[in-house]
Amino acid sequence: MTKEDILVGIKEKTTLRPLVLAAVILAMFMAAIEGTIVSTAMPSIVADLGGFRLYSWVFSAYLLMQAVTILIYGKLSDLFGRKPVFTFGIGMFMVGSLLCGFAETMEMLIIYRLIQGIGAGAVMPIATTIVGDMYTMEERAKIQGYLASVWGISAVLGPAFGGFIVLYWDWAWVFWLNLPLGILAILGTNLFLHEDIEKKKHEIDYIGALLVFISVSSLMVALIQGGVSLPWTSWQIAGLIGTFAASFILFIFQERRAAEPTMPLSLWKDRLITLANLASLTTGAILFGISSFLPAYVQGVMEESPLVAGFTLTTMSIGWPIASTLAGRLIIKLGFRTVALGGGIALVLGSLFFVFLDPVKGPVWAAIGSFIIGVGMGLSTTTFIVSIQSSVNWEKRGVATASNMFMRILGSAIGATLLGGILNNRLQSYLEAHGADLDDSLSIDAANILLEKSQREKLAPETLKILQEGLTFSLDSVYIGVCILAIVSFVLIVFLPRKEDQTPEQ
Repeated sequence: MTKEDILVGIKEKTTLRPLVLAAVILAMFMAAIEGTIVSTAMPSIVADLGGFRLYSWVFSAYLLMQAVTILIYGKLSDLFGRKPVFTFGIGMFMVGSLLCGFAETMEMLIIYRLIQGIGAGAVMPIATTIVGDMYTMEERAKIQGYLASVWGISAVLGPAFGGFIVLYWDWAWVFWLNLPLGILAILGTNLFLHEDIEKKKHEIDYIGALLVFISVSSLMVALIQGGVSLPWTSWQIAGLIGTFAASFILFIFQERRAAEPTMPLSLWKDRLITLANLASLTTGAILFGISSFLPAYVQGVMEESPLVAGFTLTTMSIGWPIASTLAGRLIIKLGFRTVALGGGIALVLGSLFFVFLDPVKGPVWAAIGSFIIGVGMGLSTTTFIVSIQSSVNWEKRGVATASNMFMRILGSAIGATLLGGILNNRLQSYLEAHGADLDDSLSIDAANILLEKSQREKLAPETLKILQEGLTFSLDSVYIGVCILAIVSFVLIVFLPRKEDQTPEQ
């Protein structure tokens, strides 16, 4: 594309697909870097700021705001166009990223991650929807594969770069790297993406969005605090679970009566969309079950460096784009269900690697398991997005794409909190059973020491052994949970419609 073509496109207000795609790629690069670098840097962040019991909340707070806002952004993009919503989301993401780098306590970091999550709710779904708008189904299958490759390439750099940053720079840079990427993405979409949107008065479903926030946040707090800070039988936990149930029921009633619902319930009448979204819920939990806690295992139990911990996650990011690119080519030939089944099988196989993980097997075993999980995610998630976008028209494509992203993010949030709750519960139980006679001061937060080499070397051998065995014991339970989720994902994929039952739209 020449300079003259670009100038003509801007003047005549026509969409320049290659340049818009480049801007979308930058936004997805930013999102991929965010996920992998933070996961790798978290042990160092916790060692600096303290608060191991809040470990999973750094992920959960971010995911909560994504889950709450993603449906609103999807609906707004259908009503007012992709460009203004995308621009706002990237802007909020950049503000949150800037503040995260200045956090001085774990509590401050969690608050700033909430702000970052508000913006993140728009970045991935709107970027994916823009691609769905610009290309036909045949083109879309290939482009989604390429986008996943870009995600994978950036994610390959993320863990290694994250490990390098925490070793030689300040961990704040894992957040500040988002700023130049966000600026370029905003410029690209605003200059080269042009939309013809019918201007009319719309009704935004704020009540539905509020009910989603109350429902999801109540469930997350109950999962992460139950059995640790609060007994499962306490009135507080019962109240949170009751609030979740009541607000969810009210949300369903609200969506039925709303003129322009946040999540149209008619989408859930489509078998393909329903099963793909439910499978996205479980695969989202699997993803964060691995990426959130594997660095802690590699650094705390195996006593490896942040760079090695990053390597074990990097292999997931290698398997993901390879499989996603293959999925884009195979969907047209074999159909959505067959390709997704391959992904389901890989997820189960990869989870078994983690079930049988132990310190003796070392980081290479963990890296192989991560690679297989990445293959499963690439085959399944690409198939889900392409199939859903091909099942609806433009007016519903934004909210349909957002609904799938919402379910994956919700799954990640539930996975991070549920699996984090399992981790805290099992670690606390182990320390109470085996560490009381050795050291009365041992608690969940004592695991902070394992994540920093200099502090770990100061521990007495008996104390180090108890802490490492406790972390191993608790993470074994986490990975059993991941395996169960993988099996559920496979079962859901089995019931997807066959190729002859699918009638995708352009």
